[in-house]
Amino acid sequence: MAIVKDNNLLLQHVRGTLGDQITIYERNGQIIVAVKRGKSTKKPTQKQLDVRWKMTVASAYAKVAIQDPVVKAYYKSLAGPGQNAYNMAVRDAFHSPQIQDIKIESTDVVVVAAKNEFRVASVSVRVQDERGKVIEEGRAVQERNGVNWSFKVTQMPKKGRIRVLVEDLPGNVSVKELLLE
Repeated sequence: MAIVKDNNLLLQHVRGTLGDQITIYERNGQIIVAVKRGKSTKKPTQKQLDVRWKMTVASAYAKVAIQDPVVKAYYKSLAGPGQNAYNMAVRDAFHSPQIQDIKIESTDVVVVAAKNEFRVASVSVRVQDERGKVIEEGRAVQERNGVNWSFKVTQMPKKGRIRVLVEDLPGNVSVKELLLE
């Protein structure tokens, strides 16, 4: 891949594929010349098909997300050189948030450490007794450090589980449980 730096008269208005050898395109005002990719003759693996599907979903999200001026401005603010809001939205949709830790502080506060490359949109906590009956559930509140989320439990069971769901802006959800014993 080569990036044309100066105002090249020859490539100024040329876009597309030339013969079966090179492709010329423009991204963020820069002209890029690259070798033309050929179609693979191998049958795609299941993992490749899964990634293609994930990319299709991420692309669909990005197209919708950048229609909202506020979301587009957010993604554009994170874009580096040669990137745009669409690229960042695809990247965000491609990766799920991570739940780093779940702990109980002062016997009645569930603290969830969650992170995402972009933004964690919400954290939900569900407290269940040992038979699986839901005792309490609700949304956690983000703490000042931007990583931890807190949820105050009114009645913490001695045995049971705490189920945490973390969602990012595109709607990817990660789930983790903490067993109470």
